[in-house]
Amino acid sequence: MSSSSVPILQPLAICAGTWLVWKLLRFAFSKDPFANIPGPPPDTWLTGNLAQLLDKDNWEFHEECVRKYGRVFSWTSFLKSRSIYVYDPKALQHIFLKDQHIYEEAQDFLQTNHRVFGKGLIATLGDVHKKQRKMLNPVFSSAHMRDMTPTFYAVAHKLRDGVAKQVSEGQESINMLQWMARTALELIGQSGFGHSFDNLESGGKEHPVGAAVKDLFRAVNTGFIAVARLSIHHIVFDWGTPAFQRAVVNALPWPALHDLRDMVDTLHAASTDIFERTKRDVAEGKDMSSRVGGGKDIMSILVKANMNASEEDRLPDDELLGQIATFVFAATDTTSNALARTLEILGRHPDAQEKLRQEVTHAYEEHGDVLDFDTIMALPYLDAVCRETLRLYAPAPLIGRQVRQDVVMPLSKPIVGLDGREISEIFIPKDTRIVVSLIHCNRDTAIWGPDAEEWKPERWLNPLPQSLTDAKVPGVYSHVMTFIGGSRSCIGFKFSQLEMKVVLSTLIRSFKFEPTGQKVMWQLNGIMQPTTEDAERNEIGERKLQLPMRVSLI
Repeated sequence: MSSSSVPILQPLAICAGTWLVWKLLRFAFSKDPFANIPGPPPDTWLTGNLAQLLDKDNWEFHEECVRKYGRVFSWTSFLKSRSIYVYDPKALQHIFLKDQHIYEEAQDFLQTNHRVFGKGLIATLGDVHKKQRKMLNPVFSSAHMRDMTPTFYAVAHKLRDGVAKQVSEGQESINMLQWMARTALELIGQSGFGHSFDNLESGGKEHPVGAAVKDLFRAVNTGFIAVARLSIHHIVFDWGTPAFQRAVVNALPWPALHDLRDMVDTLHAASTDIFERTKRDVAEGKDMSSRVGGGKDIMSILVKANMNASEEDRLPDDELLGQIATFVFAATDTTSNALARTLEILGRHPDAQEKLRQEVTHAYEEHGDVLDFDTIMALPYLDAVCRETLRLYAPAPLIGRQVRQDVVMPLSKPIVGLDGREISEIFIPKDTRIVVSLIHCNRDTAIWGPDAEEWKPERWLNPLPQSLTDAKVPGVYSHVMTFIGGSRSCIGFKFSQLEMKVVLSTLIRSFKFEPTGQKVMWQLNGIMQPTTEDAERNEIGERKLQLPMRVSLI
């Protein structure tokens, strides 16, 4: 460490030490509100179960807890602070709908998003968030998706040609995660910003923005960065000016933190360039039809609408800029991993893959190489494959919430407390941070039936169980929690659906996908991401993210 770093780090260390003593004293004399709620014993006195919950290679810990404790259990966080892990459907109704103003995004989540993406949709609350969402809703409507469908196909056809070239060159194994990530980035580039990131040629290098987005969530959710973000975020984010915080990051001899800094810088530089160019083109009255995507991209429409909006509804530039980085991340990382997961599953289910191939091939033979929005969205088996994959393998399986005031959370079924008594509602004190398991609600056998943990697209071609209707799961999409629900549901879920269907139908029509025999591991990096047991490791020891598959031409 250089001598110049010492003056910066010394006061930070003093502040952290003072905060640590305060926390220890606070918890030494506070009453545990969840003392009667069953849950796993803390792994360590310092971090409790936090390291187990965040362990990217230990999803089994979550499964064991759910099997043992059920829909609600307690867990221990930093310095013995206690919390709740929940997927009870009635509790979720209150968290995402009835009491959503109480169960807000956690403060550390908002602060992290603000630092990483800017003042976009996932970094704001209250009236600011409502105002942004009101401005954005029209560009994510089905009507706008209809206009954008040809652009989606143009990108998907480039993907098809790139993969075909790689297959024709005789490669035994193709990294389909890389192709899905490159494609998702190019799709949001063209349809979102009128910008091309990647020509999708075989052998082409991953764009720096794509590389940054792919590794970003893992960086934020790995090791001490994740623990610091979740447990001492008041120090990490609130102490000092942004310039001082930047100086601290630069001074710390921590390669992983420097990698994260560089990812954020890459994303910010690209976002700023796109925003300034779009704003200039609109202000100068340029013919936007000459832009990539024909001027129908989200940012062009948004900037125009914002200029014409009333003073009351208009968004400031920093909020418009924040949407770009937000959309790049949200549209690239989650959907690319959902597509990769679907290809992996279809590789393990050749009968389902062939059934899907027959359906999409027939549709393209009847309607041509570009299906319109309504036609592709109506293909029943393609729809069933997408719904079932998103149900069983939600890309973001967990989500955090922080209660803004004392609240009582009701349960659909009582649990048995450690004292042997039934508990039908749980008191949650103000500022408690809870974990909501979206994926376990999607897999709940009491809701979905005994085959809930099986991948069965056919379930969507038949009437769904009455137990699902009765549960009133508050998801915005198909009775599942994958895109959550309420005022903070995923605004781009229709965009994601269209992308999955266009890309999958294009690929399955042209190629056969099979496993390579390598052991695929899905890591919990905030988002589920694939790697393999034999994957190369980077300079900080992390396995390379990849999904190798055997691909052949039809």
